Amino acid sequence: MNSFFDVNSYEELIDEIRYVYKSDDRPWIIGYSGGKDSTTVVELVYEMLLSLAPNERCKNVYIVSSDTLIENPLIKIYLNKMNTMLGEAAARDGLPIKSCMVTPEYDNTYWTNIIGKGLPTPRMNGTFRWCTDRLKIKPSADKIKSIMADEEKEVIVLLGVRKAESIARKRRIEGRELVNRMLNRHETIPDAYVYNPIVELKTDDVWKVLLEHNGGKTPWGSDNSELVSLYSDADSGECPFAGMSNSGQTQSCGQSRFGCWCCTVVKDDKSLNGFIKAGHRELIPLAEFRSWLMSIRDLDEYREKKHRDGTVYADKHGNKGYGPFTWEARKMILSRLIETQQKINYELITLDELRAIDEIWDRELDLSRRALVDLYNDLTGEKLPWDSYKEPLINSATVEGIEEMCSEFNVPSELVRNLLLSVHQNKNYSNPKIMRQDLERLLNQQWLHFDILREIENADNETGT
Repeated sequence: MNSFFDVNSYEELIDEIRYVYKSDDRPWIIGYSGGKDSTTVVELVYEMLLSLAPNERCKNVYIVSSDTLIENPLIKIYLNKMNTMLGEAAARDGLPIKSCMVTPEYDNTYWTNIIGKGLPTPRMNGTFRWCTDRLKIKPSADKIKSIMADEEKEVIVLLGVRKAESIARKRRIEGRELVNRMLNRHETIPDAYVYNPIVELKTDDVWKVLLEHNGGKTPWGSDNSELVSLYSDADSGECPFAGMSNSGQTQSCGQSRFGCWCCTVVKDDKSLNGFIKAGHRELIPLAEFRSWLMSIRDLDEYREKKHRDGTVYADKHGNKGYGPFTWEARKMILSRLIETQQKINYELITLDELRAIDEIWDRELDLSRRALVDLYNDLTGEKLPWDSYKEPLINSATVEGIEEMCSEFNVPSELVRNLLLSVHQNKNYSNPKIMRQDLERLLNQQWLHFDILREIENADNETGT
């Protein structure tokens, strides 16, 4: 397979990018992950801007990185460093580059969804893969829309996608191309277009740009040998380059993708395991936590038998199907996560996420209103900033009495808890209809009447036959 640079030069690639840049006044947005492909795009655009006279740098270039808050620590540290260097270098060189990092909203992060709301971890088969949209796609899309609103213009999004990456991706790229143009319409954002400047480059071409041009140095002052080391370590330290090794091997480095350290949509996290095998033994607790988290996903004792809205479905055996993680499971996951955080001395869950989880538990689960802050204090010996403000909704003796009465009269304690929380949350509304409607909703939830509804359904089926 011919290299792109067998028939084109580096200067011709810069010329094309310069031509597209100067063709209109639409701002550019570069999706930058810190990987080899997006680094190549940023490096090419930076070099192109340097080649322009100051008065020709006619529009802003936004470099947007996505931090899911569960990135591999080594990658996150590297990405933060690159973003800082890019911002400082652009200011030094007088370039219209704005570098920023986007994260999910704190009430919609990975841990807020799992520990706060009890969402099961995403499945390996992809049937319940809720993470990508919430953690990566939505924050980036929201940022693009924000830039469009600020600039009051359409935008062009630059991505480091290449046809050589996979046949499926090649077909998707070609399917979106506009005839006789270098821009594609964005798949989900109106008034946004996509430009793929390295779409024709092969993997070896990418490394040629990164390692041979300018001695492997980026125009913002970093050394791409650091990126090589990351890829090499992710491949267990065995990552030869075509034409750069005396071993006779010709495989190109950089086939691995850096993923979230706790990703459960793959059976084996080759990147995380590769880093550990390469000597980063500080990451072992992350791998152990990930394996444990996957192991408890479908254990009966850790899953509710209803959805968060109270609806129930029957499995193939006629039994109640699984819903969210139980509250006990969520507390257990949080405990193990905090313990893992202490082992590696690196923040795995932020204070903002802990606060968001605490608020969810207060609304939906915790009559004591102390479960999370006490758990944190017990494990760390430290108090959360809002600890002193947490007072029980109902004292522990009363809660115990309620649970005893529920047991005596065969009333679900969860129902009573939910009714008490509903009254507390709605007590300040002047319109009593709001509280009445919420109480009726709780009393009529499907999980309370599942057996009766199933008897009615069975009776109807028998009558029909």
